[in-house]
Amino acid sequence: MAMPSGGRTLTQLDAVRLHKLVDRAPSDTLDELLAWADTVDSREVPADVITMYSQFEVMEPGADRPRRLTLCYPDDAEPAQGFISVLSPVGAALLGLRVGDIARWTGPGGQGGSARVLAVLFQPEASGDYTT
Repeated sequence: MAMPSGGRTLTQLDAVRLHKLVDRAPSDTLDELLAWADTVDSREVPADVITMYSQFEVMEPGADRPRRLTLCYPDDAEPAQGFISVLSPVGAALLGLRVGDIARWTGPGGQGGSARVLAVLFQPEASGDYTT
């Protein structure tokens, strides 16, 4: 699955931290994302991009209401509370997307999933936090 340049945007800080994470916990999906994503300074990332620790709403096909999720590192993941690990298929599919984009993933059992990004409710960088 090739990801064309321009499809995802990562902050330089997220990219550095994700490279270190992938060194400890290999992930082909994140490796590919890191290779193809556009990387920008944290102060320049658009406010509608999902970065690490962003809180956002997605709508899955057939769902009756949106889900509120927060993208996090594995140690902070609590899927039942909406904290989704960037190493999960869903988390990796959402990282770097913008409002209006559609995330697509394949779950551990081979089932496909998708969701449209409806809104970024909180992004650390947009609130002036460039170090989280």
